[in-house]
Order: sequence, then structure tokens, then C-alpha cells
Amino acid sequence: MTDQAVEANPRKRSFFVLKTLVTKDFKLKYRRSVLGVAWSVLNPLLMMLVLSAVFSFMFRFTIENFPLYLILGTILFNLMANSTTGAMTSIIDAAPLIKKVKVEKLVFPLEKVSFEVVNFVISLVAVVLVMLFYRVMPTLNLLLLPLLVLYVMIFSLGLGLLLAAAAVFFKDIMHLWGVVITAWTYATPLFYPVDMLEGWMQTVMQFNPMYHYVTYFREICMWNTTPGLTENAICLGMALVTLVIGLVVFRKSEHKFILYV
Repeated sequence: MTDQAVEANPRKRSFFVLKTLVTKDFKLKYRRSVLGVAWSVLNPLLMMLVLSAVFSFMFRFTIENFPLYLILGTILFNLMANSTTGAMTSIIDAAPLIKKVKVEKLVFPLEKVSFEVVNFVISLVAVVLVMLFYRVMPTLNLLLLPLLVLYVMIFSLGLGLLLAAAAVFFKDIMHLWGVVITAWTYATPLFYPVDMLEGWMQTVMQFNPMYHYVTYFREICMWNTTPGLTENAICLGMALVTLVIGLVVFRKSEHKFILYV
């Protein structure tokens, strides 16, 4: 693809910028790292070991293959957390480029989400290793994994767009979001079984999108369960509603970004 063709076609230009930014982020993340991309596999494994050591004595009798249960929940939740956190500051971080070059601003939040999706795919190697260790055999349900990743990507992008727009005008959002993510982590059954909660808390949990996505992930990876149409509709519906809200807010405010970044 020539530079002239990229310049002439806005879509091609946006795709070129997206690809360039993802490549740049990978180089920056693993620059001067001896193990490089291997850290995308080692990080979830090490975190699983630490959390297993802390929580396994509490839940080892109620959750079979607890480390696998743990790593599935944490890497999927981190996909959302890292995507939204990166997307939130994407417009502010790209201020020098936005002020100099005419480029589709939506590319910057999308790039952060895409980058984290690639990292998530690499981290699945860690999941495979844990499954092999516990002799949990993969089933055809794993074919639904790309669909789940799409759900989480759409949800994260929608939330990321909303945060990116808000952060431009209200910088305090960047500090508050860390608190929200921490609270959300404990409000999602990542390291405890949902049935330990009281009835009303389990009802409230149904409104937590990450509970549905994490449960979906565990069903297809370790419980040999095929999520039904209702569960797929809930996962897709939450993702699409979030995307629409985020996209509307982002589009209505993006023309003012250059005045505040």
C-alpha cells in the first residue's frame, strides 16, 4: 500500500495509524526486556501463584481446580481493566498528534483495546499450561472463545470511549477510575465462588457485566458447559448498550477535544 493511497482513503489511513500504534505499544512495552513477550504468559502465571497461595486455603474445598478458576477470571478481568484504563488516557496522550494531523480520533481508544486483546490472546498460553497441569481437557465449547473476546472487546471499547471523552474535560476521572477498578475487582467473583454470597447480593451480581463474561469463560474452559442463548444475549446486549452510549458521548464531544488536551 503506497503512502498516496493511505492519504487518499480515510479508512485506510485510520487502519494504518491503528496498526502503527499497536506495533509501537508492543515495542515500548517490551523494550529492554530480556524475556519480552514471554511476560504476557509469565505475568498471569505468577499472579495466579500469588493469589492461589493467599486464597486457596479458603476456597480449595469448594472450588475444584482453584488456580485454573483464578487465572481464567483474572486474565479476562484484566483485559477489560487494562483496555479501559489505556483508552481513558488515549486522547490526552495523543494530543501532540491530534493537534498536528487530521486523524480519526476514535482510532486512539480502539488501539488501546486492540493492543490489550492481542496481549490477552498471548496470555492464553498460560491458561493452556494450567489446563494441562490439572488435566482439564479442552472441548468444542472453546470454539466460543472468539465470541466471548468479541463481547468483552465491544464492552471495553464502549466504556473506554466514555472514559476517554470524560477524561479530556474532567482530569479527576483518571484518578477515580483506579478506585472503581479496585472496587469492581472485589465485586466480581474472581477468587471466590458466587454462591457464598447472600441471595440479594447474587441478584445484584446479575447486573455486573464482568460477572457474566467471567462465568462464560469458565463455562467453556473448565466446566464443559455451553452457554445458552439467554446468556449470549445478555453478554451481547450489555456490550452493545455500553458501546452505543460510549460512541454517542464520544462523537458529540470529540470536536472539542483539541481545545482541552
